[in-house]
Amino acid sequence: MKTAGSKYADMPKPLWLLAELTYACPLQCPYCSNPVDMANYTRELTTEEWFKVLREARELGATQLGFSGGEPLTRPDLEELIAEARRLGYYTNLITSGVGMTEERIKAFKEAGLDHIQVSFQASSQELNDFIAGTDAFQHKLEMARAVKRNGYPMVLCFVLHRHNEDQVEDILELAIALEADYVELATTQYYGWAMHNKEQLLPTREQVERAEAIAHRYQEKMKGKMRIFYVVPDYYEDRPKACMNGWGNVFLTIAPDGAALPCHSARQLPGVELVNVRDHSIEWIWYESPLFNMFRGYDWMKEPCRSCDEKEKDFGGCRCQAWMLTGDPRNADPVCSKSPHHQELLDEVARIEADAMNPDVPEKPLVFRNMRTSKALIGDKPERDTTTA
Repeated sequence: MKTAGSKYADMPKPLWLLAELTYACPLQCPYCSNPVDMANYTRELTTEEWFKVLREARELGATQLGFSGGEPLTRPDLEELIAEARRLGYYTNLITSGVGMTEERIKAFKEAGLDHIQVSFQASSQELNDFIAGTDAFQHKLEMARAVKRNGYPMVLCFVLHRHNEDQVEDILELAIALEADYVELATTQYYGWAMHNKEQLLPTREQVERAEAIAHRYQEKMKGKMRIFYVVPDYYEDRPKACMNGWGNVFLTIAPDGAALPCHSARQLPGVELVNVRDHSIEWIWYESPLFNMFRGYDWMKEPCRSCDEKEKDFGGCRCQAWMLTGDPRNADPVCSKSPHHQELLDEVARIEADAMNPDVPEKPLVFRNMRTSKALIGDKPERDTTTA
């Protein structure tokens, strides 16, 4: 297998490739991480173009490959992409809602060489699940989760937590037990894309978070050796930032449906970024040479307090997208960090949102649901709910 030349020997390699195959999705989740202007990006990579991406990333050292979207099941060439990834030697993971999947297709994935399937749910109850999803999906998800297990895959479930389902954590874990799950990710909503637009309607209260965390820890003990449970406290309730993507341009490479290469799935929103596309450049040049991937790589870009912080090699200053969204400057310390000069501003905003959520005199804002038509409306600042699929 070809490796990068000696001039790159001391530079990090893209070990994890996220292939966002499409922004199309039959669900309308209001916390979706896809960009709110996704309607602007409709020219998806072809099968052959994805083959080129997979080959070039593998040559640089990528070993883990995630197929995501939108909903990757909407791509009719998914089995071909899985087979090519297996031929190249990737460990492959399908991240799916399960909508559009059948047991026959699961068997086809198995035959093509898929290693791992993660099925997402919106809630533990059919009523809330289908409301958040914007479609009747709950029963089909249950069937597909069981079919995944029947066909020899580990049962991997993902539940995205927010204000509307944070109090369901115990029911969620009981559902996971009933489904004989091997892994359960209680995936706290990250406030990017549609979730950022709906932040005031989705952010849980501190009391909800503390209660959910206690329940998760109790079940972690109860199910030790039987089921692995992952629960992460929401960023906004932490005082130290997470090592976003394990460092910019350090491990993760995301390829968007239109071929844009990104250090993280939200990077295209940052001001002043010079986007690069796999249709125009090789993965090798993009990863090692492009201004975008070198923009926040390493530590030289850092401002204080990050530059002199003894934890910078642990958290890399936190999330650049979060820094920009909350402070207006992507080079600032992530406001989640208690050392950030903007940390108190974040605490004040969280307290305001929490107070509004608990005040019966404050009218609840409606959720804006994700779909292509709403995406076009948001670009013109006229959000609307649409019941069609993307």
